Amino acid sequence: MPLSFNGGMAFSGLPHNLLGPQMHPRGMGCWNGTMRSPWQNKDQACNVLNLSPSLSNGELIVHGSPRPVRNMLNQGIPLSNGLARPRAHSNVGAFSNEDGFIIQGDGLNYVMINKGLDCSRGLNKAKDIGASKHREGRLQLDNWSQFAPACGNSKNAAKLCTSFSLPPKYNSLAEARGYIYLIAKDQHGCRFLQRLFDEGTREDVEMIFKEIIDHVVELMMNPFGNYLMQKLLEVCNEQQRMQILLMATEEPGQLVRISLNTHGTRVVQKLIETLKTRQQISLVVSALEPGFLSLIKDLNGNHVVQRCLQCLSCEDNKFIFIAAAKYCVDIATHQHGCCVLQRCISHSTGEYRDNLVEEISSNGLLLAQDAYGNYVVQFILELKIPSATSTLISQFEGNYVHLSSQKFSSHVVEKCLMVLNDESRSKLIHELLSTAHFERLLQDPHANYVVQTALRVSEGSLHNSLVEAIESHKAISRNSPYSKRILSQKLLKK
Repeated sequence: MPLSFNGGMAFSGLPHNLLGPQMHPRGMGCWNGTMRSPWQNKDQACNVLNLSPSLSNGELIVHGSPRPVRNMLNQGIPLSNGLARPRAHSNVGAFSNEDGFIIQGDGLNYVMINKGLDCSRGLNKAKDIGASKHREGRLQLDNWSQFAPACGNSKNAAKLCTSFSLPPKYNSLAEARGYIYLIAKDQHGCRFLQRLFDEGTREDVEMIFKEIIDHVVELMMNPFGNYLMQKLLEVCNEQQRMQILLMATEEPGQLVRISLNTHGTRVVQKLIETLKTRQQISLVVSALEPGFLSLIKDLNGNHVVQRCLQCLSCEDNKFIFIAAAKYCVDIATHQHGCCVLQRCISHSTGEYRDNLVEEISSNGLLLAQDAYGNYVVQFILELKIPSATSTLISQFEGNYVHLSSQKFSSHVVEKCLMVLNDESRSKLIHELLSTAHFERLLQDPHANYVVQTALRVSEGSLHNSLVEAIESHKAISRNSPYSKRILSQKLLKK
């Protein structure tokens, strides 16, 4: 929409009654002539640097500063390719037109002045800076050459530059030089840079590396930049990998934060896969250790822990095994934690494995009744470790009827029937048969599955006793939908 520097805004084709009070032209002007945007209140807008140009002795003046642009440039504020940068710490918005644009933000302001501006023609020509409609389409690379060099290396400038789009294709790395950080965050640009890693030279890799090394943390968590970082970790040398690692671990908790990110977790996993030296491994372990509990219980972070288990040695992973044993109940009863805990047992050895198994087994009765913990208990039972099995059975005996009637623990009782030795299995089935209300087990939505499993695994006289008990309650249980599953099976034959 056309802009005006007299404190108002020209709305083409829209009646004022549709704009609302905040969007009305009269509601957007300030006493000093500054135009305020719809999302600014009047006090905010009227106290900012007024960028309305005027002429004084043939020189362009930026309101809010007593000096002309020429004097401002002489005191260290550069003008390059039509770009004038006024003093920082102003707080205004951004507008563009066909021949120039004004870009403003917290701590950084840019004014792009019409390169064809003729100051001798007076104020009317100066007003034309903001009088055109927004440019359509994407800015071409040659237009970027007027703007991007002025952005410098500051973080604020980098953020400012990224609000603009780049063309989808680049003919060579030389053309992209100076814009690689921006290109890396573009879908097409990221693919272009990845191809250079496969088809280019070591010099190409070095050039790309130098332009993005200061931004690796941001790129790791970028929807497109993360792919470039994964590819870079595959092709970079050890010195470059160490620099990336130092940047990622520069701040406490930073690597954990990246690991919890949807995109960042992929890069951290790739980083762990490519670690080579003891120094690199030590840096990663030290950075991840404080956030272990957050990682193992997170949808994204738990994959980083699993990658450590897969790629690092048992000794390097001891921080995982020690923490897993310490927080085993908290982890085992978590949706993601229960899976990682099983991986910890599989990858651990010696005392680390013994401590994990012992800690889980000692909490077996509690975990068996949990929606996620029951899977960990079943996993321990399948290992058939005599000491762990004995610990679990000592907790389950006398509670088999109760456990069989619960949704989650009934799976554990079925697992016991399948993996225990004959003596322990016989004790379990006799405990079920000796209950005062055996018919309730037949009619229970969960316990009926335990009875079915008992029928399948039992043999001889024990099997016959089980069949007789079921037959004796046949009349009572006939109408139960759960009993029918037992009565209809061929396993009732003696």
